[in-house]
Amino acid sequence: MTAGKAPDTSLRRRLDALLAEVRACRACAPELPFEPRPVLRASASARLLIVGQAPGTRVHETGIPWNDPSGDRLREWLGMDRDFFYDERHIAIIPMGFCYPGRGKSGDLPPRPECAALWRERLLACLPNIELTLLVGRYAHQYHLPEARGSVAHTVGQWRDYLPAILPTPHPSPRNRLWLRRNPWFEAELVPELQRRVRRLFPELGALSR
Repeated sequence: MTAGKAPDTSLRRRLDALLAEVRACRACAPELPFEPRPVLRASASARLLIVGQAPGTRVHETGIPWNDPSGDRLREWLGMDRDFFYDERHIAIIPMGFCYPGRGKSGDLPPRPECAALWRERLLACLPNIELTLLVGRYAHQYHLPEARGSVAHTVGQWRDYLPAILPTPHPSPRNRLWLRRNPWFEAELVPELQRRVRRLFPELGALSR
């Protein structure tokens, strides 16, 4: 697989300006438990897009996406270390919600809907080199796969239908250990395929792991 086309200067500038606008967003500030701190990363040269749900408290505190045990497991699934994972030249991280939404009765609240309505399509339009989109969790599934119906297990179980452009996964939260035990095919079949596709996108990962 050949490297993506280098983005032109005007596109890079447009994305940089848009990211600055997103990071200054206060659209849903009255609904949030803390001062807004939008967390996302992107470069016009990125070839892998990771779509999660919304930051948790640790990500909110540090401003670093996936900087928690869920991120550790996600990097294991990808077969990728932290340095490569956080290299914006390769990987865009644009969750469904950019700010910590607060806590509900059974965990964190869903991503605020304002983020997708205000920013999502504009951001995606600035990422012309994305070859694989990883949809992590049901909120990402619902937005990017509107035709998908049923449970996370059903959507992820149909993963072959969405290749080569998309791979849906469950959320790698420690809360999902039971899901992983009940669905061993995920780590036996989907994760190896994910790692193969990631290495096709980024051959340098093979050299780093040796």
